[in-house]
Amino acid sequence: MRVVIAEDEVLLREGLARLLTDSGIQVVATVGTADDALREVAKHRPNVLLADVRMPPTQTDEGLRLAVLVGERHPEVGVLVLSHFIEPRLTMQLLERRSKGAGYLLKDRVGQVGTLVEAIYRVAAGGVVVDPTVVSTLVEKQQAAEALGELSARERELLGLMAEGLSNSAISERLVLSDKTVETHIRAVFTKLGLPPARDDSRRVLAVLKYLRATASYG
Repeated sequence: MRVVIAEDEVLLREGLARLLTDSGIQVVATVGTADDALREVAKHRPNVLLADVRMPPTQTDEGLRLAVLVGERHPEVGVLVLSHFIEPRLTMQLLERRSKGAGYLLKDRVGQVGTLVEAIYRVAAGGVVVDPTVVSTLVEKQQAAEALGELSARERELLGLMAEGLSNSAISERLVLSDKTVETHIRAVFTKLGLPPARDDSRRVLAVLKYLRATASYG
């Protein structure tokens, strides 16, 4: 596994490099700007670009725009965006512009090495990763929505886990439920939300998140 890190905070950048290296991941380049990241991705063709969402010069959405550019120029390279803040709107923009091989994690997850490494591998394989805290925020904001109001507590819980990118088997393990029970709940979720079930986990996540975005504003 080969990774390029784009992070303007020097200490965090070096800390990430050390953590990933210690976890058996090859860090082929570390940079502090989106422009440098684009050059290093073109040079090294890594499996994943790990990028801060806010970088010089504007400190707004450079990481998001970088993810889109990498997707256009090097679609085989996954992008995992990191942020200090819960930013549902930027999360939605990222996932709408990159239908696979993309993820959004809060920087709090950096200390959870297993979670970070798992996310990197999932994105490298073309999957979609959404930070559980962001998912919870999206779901909580929609509690009053009519369709979500029809979901049971268990179905809402499964919706959140699906939006995180978990497969049916992973949900079964997390909730200690049988595969058949999980499949039944998931079918009910899609039926109540008016969303056709899809075999592809990435498309399933996007379908759920697009529904959430269509029913409210995230500010």
